Amino acid sequence: MAGESVGVVLAALVANGAIAALKFGGFLLTGSPAMLAETYHSVSDTGNQVFLLIGIYYGRQDRDRSHPFGYGKAEFFYSFLVSVLLFGIAGWESAKGGYEALVHGEVHLTEGTVTLLGTTVPGIYVNYAVLLGAIVFETYALIKARAAMRAEIDERGWSGYREAFKKTSRTTVLTALTEDTVALAGLGIALAGIYLTRVTGNPVYDGTAALLIGLILMGFALALAWENKRLLIGESLPKTDERELREIVAGWDGVTEITGFRSVHFGPDYLLVAADVGFDTALDGDEIDERIGGIERTLREANESIKSVYIEPQTA
Repeated sequence: MAGESVGVVLAALVANGAIAALKFGGFLLTGSPAMLAETYHSVSDTGNQVFLLIGIYYGRQDRDRSHPFGYGKAEFFYSFLVSVLLFGIAGWESAKGGYEALVHGEVHLTEGTVTLLGTTVPGIYVNYAVLLGAIVFETYALIKARAAMRAEIDERGWSGYREAFKKTSRTTVLTALTEDTVALAGLGIALAGIYLTRVTGNPVYDGTAALLIGLILMGFALALAWENKRLLIGESLPKTDERELREIVAGWDGVTEITGFRSVHFGPDYLLVAADVGFDTALDGDEIDERIGGIERTLREANESIKSVYIEPQTA
């Protein structure tokens, strides 16, 4: 899955970098607030991929003395940083630009042109072409992100995307999937706003499109920050998954009770499980050690993300 996550992020990075440059060119030609909002959007998307790649790089470092459980939470941190620094700022600037355009009536689409293959093309048509091309790129990126998320849903046995959004610890895929969905919505709004302003001559449509794009970006920033918060502060496995692991321990030969059971994410694919287990007092030390070893192996086989297991024997 780690390789798939990198592939998803790289695909989005290449697409968004190219799209950001094209959108900015479209804005320079026409002065459209919606195109400027979409430029902010793509710049934030590009920065997002850079931060996620940094998080993946740090998260793959081997654990050491100062980080005995590894660096897996780096992905959670950088994904949280994306939501606050990039999407929050880009959303605010986009919404502010749209609001000012509506209040002050500062939407005046210019008639800039560009020469392509010896043909002079009006800037407004360049905007249309850029937005339609971006829709194609974002659709491709969305298909890759959905495939990666679908693979995890099938692997975990989740009911669908809603449950995956609440339970997944693979924030790179989660961020890419949500980002691409939001990007397509923003592109559709920008295209509609620019077209309606061009046809009707009413600047409200373009300004409203920019405002809506900004609000969508800020909403996405809040949702992404909230989802990463649960992992940064140390979220456990979902109840149903933890219950299955607990039942494995409780049903083991020689186990009389479980006085404590805990799990926590230390990275997208790093789980720690700790249990306080009561053993039959008739068992000697070697027999208890043998059973602990069997429990640890079985727990790791039940969930491949479990990398560390600590069984504390409790005897009378």
